[in-house]
Amino acid sequence: MKSATSSLVALLLATLISAVSVAPAMAAESKPAAKPDLVKGQATAATCMACHTADGSRGAPANPILQGQHAEYLAKQLHEFKAGKRKNAIMQGMAAALSEDDIRNVAAFYASKEPKAGAAKNKATVLQGEKIWRAGIADRKIAACAGCHGPNGAGIPAQYPKLSGQHADYTEAQLLAFRSGLRANNVQMTGVAAKMNDAEIKAVSDYVAGLR
Repeated sequence: MKSATSSLVALLLATLISAVSVAPAMAAESKPAAKPDLVKGQATAATCMACHTADGSRGAPANPILQGQHAEYLAKQLHEFKAGKRKNAIMQGMAAALSEDDIRNVAAFYASKEPKAGAAKNKATVLQGEKIWRAGIADRKIAACAGCHGPNGAGIPAQYPKLSGQHADYTEAQLLAFRSGLRANNVQMTGVAAKMNDAEIKAVSDYVAGLR
């Protein structure tokens, strides 16, 4: 009887010790993420001005508009540049120097800016671009862009970027990069772009520029 009691006490003590040791780890895991600091984000963004302007607005068409983009998506792309999952010599070099706090802060800074409207330029292809965006291309099993990016191009934070108003040149370049395999950080987009020809890519990219 005494042996059984001793065993029970030992088991209870072991359980208690285990619970005490696990508690700090659980507390650390449940710790809320730090709140972004927009002032620090703006300071970090100073190194991005040459390509993205002071607030990520409508700079050179070859570079993406970051103004109003989802912070979660921007952070994801910076992490993927840093890890080498997304290839771009300039951006990989820029991201390599950023800490987790830097990424969170600069992404939030650009996301906080009110985006400016863009416009489609090629009237001859607007209807074709709209059809691809809204309905895809059924006979080649190309899904509608709106299915992931939304009817008005608002996107979904972390998953799909906001595309409305984006430079047509930049969108076209990214679709071509997905198609060629140069950009390989999104399997879904690689599959979609692989089925599109140059004219279709150009049409939908120009249409996106005018979405609001």
